[in-house]
Amino acid sequence: MKRTELLKLGLAGLLANKTRAGLTMLGIIFGVASVIAMMSIGEGARVETLQQIEMLGTNNIIINRIDNPRRTPGATVAYSPGLVIKDTESIKDINPFVESVTPARFLTLRVAYGSYADEMQIIGTTEEYPNTFNTRLIEGSFFKDYDMESSSNVCVIGSGVKEEIFRFEDPIKKKIKIANAWFTIIGVAAPKNISSAGMKSFGLRDFNKDIYIPFTSMVNKLEEPVEQTGKSVTITRGRGRMNNEQEVPTVDKNSVDQLTVKVKNSDQLTSAADLIKRQLERRHFGVQDFEMILPEQLLAQKQKTQRIFNIVMGAIAGISLLVGGIGIMNIMLANILERTKEIGIRRAIGATRNDVLYQFLYEALLISITGGLAGIVVGFVLTSLISTYAEWKTVISFFSVIIAFIVSAATGVVFGIYPAKKAADKDPIEALRYE
Repeated sequence: MKRTELLKLGLAGLLANKTRAGLTMLGIIFGVASVIAMMSIGEGARVETLQQIEMLGTNNIIINRIDNPRRTPGATVAYSPGLVIKDTESIKDINPFVESVTPARFLTLRVAYGSYADEMQIIGTTEEYPNTFNTRLIEGSFFKDYDMESSSNVCVIGSGVKEEIFRFEDPIKKKIKIANAWFTIIGVAAPKNISSAGMKSFGLRDFNKDIYIPFTSMVNKLEEPVEQTGKSVTITRGRGRMNNEQEVPTVDKNSVDQLTVKVKNSDQLTSAADLIKRQLERRHFGVQDFEMILPEQLLAQKQKTQRIFNIVMGAIAGISLLVGGIGIMNIMLANILERTKEIGIRRAIGATRNDVLYQFLYEALLISITGGLAGIVVGFVLTSLISTYAEWKTVISFFSVIIAFIVSAATGVVFGIYPAKKAADKDPIEALRYE
């Protein structure tokens, strides 16, 4: 008998028991849907991780200041100058692996424009910042080295700042008031996709809400003098001079909150980090007042965790398909028992064992394929619901859909073989006698 005829017979057998066939498909449908949903969550997490690491820069070493430093056993003195601008020059001059060093200083200050006024993060940095952090500008340009030299009152705003303050205006050449100084906007940074999970996992801030100004402009025009006690000053009164201990307001123009070192080659990242660590420990007299972060190491750690998550989720989805396959086998065995007499008649009029085998195998295959196609649709819907209501990033890949469909078809074949073989092995005479 031709395979097409056997396929039609298998389809007719399923249509004769639509409810039973539909219930049998449910296991496959939800199994395939769960495979697609779980793989989309895993792929979404992978893509998001890569995006967050790209923002930090895969070739970067980030050095953050520690506010409450601890003295290491090898420290020669208890005092350290802290993370300062001279560290930038030292790293750049001595370390052969370094391409650039970008300092950053953070202040939260009041920003005003027209009727708008709110506190925002101001970042004092250098002209190398866009190259270091892969920051693209959608309008205008970033400030240059001559802006640094002259402490220019210019700034670049993030896309979030533009949306919040200049929703219906072109911000370029507009002036905003930062603290007590007016700054001219010369550029707008492109938006960066940052999730709350990413900010928590990698310690990122919302780059879209940043305002960038020259480092020299920050220390010369925005920093307020800090009262420092114990300074010996000379006071002149008339012809006399006398020394007196009193509080002297000074502006700290040297300290930085963060240094970002861009390494020439990613293969040199570990060597560069070791050299920088030794160099800073020597400059800071062994006081541990800084921490180093390597985004590449964070990526490796995150990917390892993600692989474990994907394996667990894949196992759960696989169990769903296993349950669906057992359901197919169970229903097919019951179906064969009910159609024993039909099998005997078909064998009596000339059908071979292979004809009976393929007929019931095609029925199992049709159930799994139809269930697989329906499961793909349900998987897309389920993924959309997860993305909308759970606010997780999901990415459905063509690979995950194909894998889910192939597994569903294979489930039908594997779990359909035993019932089909059992039907084919029935003795025709005994089958005809079955009531």
